[in-house]
Amino acid sequence: MDKRERGIDYLGKSLAAGEGDSLRDHLNGTGFGKECATWAADFAYGTVWSREGLDPRSRSCVVIGILMALRQTEELKHHVRMALANGISRTELEEILYLAVPYAGFPAANTAKWAMKEALAAIDAAERGD
Repeated sequence: MDKRERGIDYLGKSLAAGEGDSLRDHLNGTGFGKECATWAADFAYGTVWSREGLDPRSRSCVVIGILMALRQTEELKHHVRMALANGISRTELEEILYLAVPYAGFPAANTAKWAMKEALAAIDAAERGD
């Protein structure tokens, strides 16, 4: 399996149903931002996330911490979904949030808290069929 297929496969297993297919469709199309999707599939997921050395749970913890510190709320929401799929519990997500406070600061952690709550609410609504 080449790195693009590994990346698409990884995302397909880690996100909501159809996400891998959606990425594949975007990669095969001519839409705006296609190169970003190519880099995500090939490099981020097909190369880095697929490496041996850290399990997906650990990778999710690291990425969530980085995104919190960088205040990248939209990407954080995406990775909250991935973290749950990678076996991180909501309680563990909350502990990651608390760990960010002394290192990233209250403003960054508070911003992350609202993004995480929004992501979890969206997940709950989707599960209820809202």
